[in-house]
Amino acid sequence: MAYVRTVRTASGATAVQIVWSCHRGSRDIEHLGSAHDEAELELLKAAARQRVAAGQGELDLGLDAGAPGGPLPITSSRMGCLLDALARAFEVLGFGRASGGDVVFRDLVAARIIEPASKLDSLRVLEEAGAPAASYRTLRRRLPGYAKEAFRQELSAACAAHARLGRASLVLFDVSTLYFEIDAGDGFRESGFSKERRLEPQITIGLLTGQDGFPLMVSAFEGNKAETKTMLPVIEAFMAAHQLPDVTIVADAGMISEANQKEIEAAGLSFILGAKIPHVPYAVAQWGREHPGEQIPDGHVFTQPWPATEASGRRGKTVYYQYRHDRARRTLRGIDEQVAKAEKAVAGQAPVKRNRFIQLTGAARSVNRELEAKARALAGIKGYVTNLAACPDGTPVTPEFVISAYHQLFEIERSFRMSKHDLQARPIYHHLRDSIEAHLTIVFAALAVSRWIEHQTGWSIRKFVKTARRYRTIQIQAGSQTITAADPLPADLRTALDQIHGPASAH
Repeated sequence: MAYVRTVRTASGATAVQIVWSCHRGSRDIEHLGSAHDEAELELLKAAARQRVAAGQGELDLGLDAGAPGGPLPITSSRMGCLLDALARAFEVLGFGRASGGDVVFRDLVAARIIEPASKLDSLRVLEEAGAPAASYRTLRRRLPGYAKEAFRQELSAACAAHARLGRASLVLFDVSTLYFEIDAGDGFRESGFSKERRLEPQITIGLLTGQDGFPLMVSAFEGNKAETKTMLPVIEAFMAAHQLPDVTIVADAGMISEANQKEIEAAGLSFILGAKIPHVPYAVAQWGREHPGEQIPDGHVFTQPWPATEASGRRGKTVYYQYRHDRARRTLRGIDEQVAKAEKAVAGQAPVKRNRFIQLTGAARSVNRELEAKARALAGIKGYVTNLAACPDGTPVTPEFVISAYHQLFEIERSFRMSKHDLQARPIYHHLRDSIEAHLTIVFAALAVSRWIEHQTGWSIRKFVKTARRYRTIQIQAGSQTITAADPLPADLRTALDQIHGPASAH
């Protein structure tokens, strides 16, 4: 037989021992360890009981209490590393103050990052993560408040403050669409131009970010509203809300029509835009005349001033044209493929499909050699237009600054990819406009939290969530004591968490 006993040691600790005895009267004492407080003592007693009961069968008497030597009950389990990191980011960004301390909103943002799901299923995500979740009735009662303009403006102001946005700061703008699996539009969800070539009703999303892709504002528009008509309202609303006298807009050439650019100029805004090139620019043609038969050097920039006149009422502009060998190589390869297809179609060897080099004159088909020559002459050349008189820091504008600023557009494209894929921004489960707006508010905040964590750790948000969610903090009941235990963290995750919980840096 065996029994557990405790013995006071000379140092004042309490030793836990198992006394093994047999029918012949011999005894063997096994020392398990010494405890210095009640929690340690209960753990040692529990370990001793488990050791004594090892290998013994249990008789089910239908009692609720576990056997003395059975496993210790876990009273709670929590994704502590992940939840604490998300809560830290939420507070650093000022969202706690901006949302009025709304814990439900904070939890919905965390659930969107951990596992994007419906609002009802978000409660299951939070429960599995070990976070106390509000009831579904409470959640539904709070959602309309997240769609209000005042609530969204507070979040946007917090993002602008964190990004330290000031006069003439660079901001990036782009649009995308989110479709709905419904048959008919309702005035907000309407069929329109879709880059994904979808016919279902959709909404248009305008996203404004800092030059590093950190989100500043999101707005939703009718799905049939032209993309070029979304930028100016978003920019003007943002500037008015944050009392900014000027910002420098960076946008892709596909976003800007000639009429749209005139509206931007009429509003007195600064911009760096991609320039559409319908024909060979004068500066490029002049260089060709001066250097007959020569290849334009890789990276060469042509500068073409466009001074303002008194009657135009606009600022002077400058267009920079840059030539890159690699860009020319890719473009020429595409032209060769399209021309080859056009020649086959003209010869009747292939069906006529959409091809810009096929020229139709009545029933006659021909290859448009003039258009081909112009396309080859423009291969490798990209245009950038700006009306900046000086850089945001006051230094003179250079081609390098303008081109580099324009190439930052990949950051906003990355933010859109994160929101549409990692955060699954498409509002599948929402039908009313207020519900859709509330959903986008949650996605916007989740995007900001995700970008901040990526900035702090150097990890993608997907990698961080996948890694951190595996390490849980659990509470174990040992007698009258509650013991907290946690999985040991790997070194790389510990370093990432230190970056999150250390001094916060602004974008």
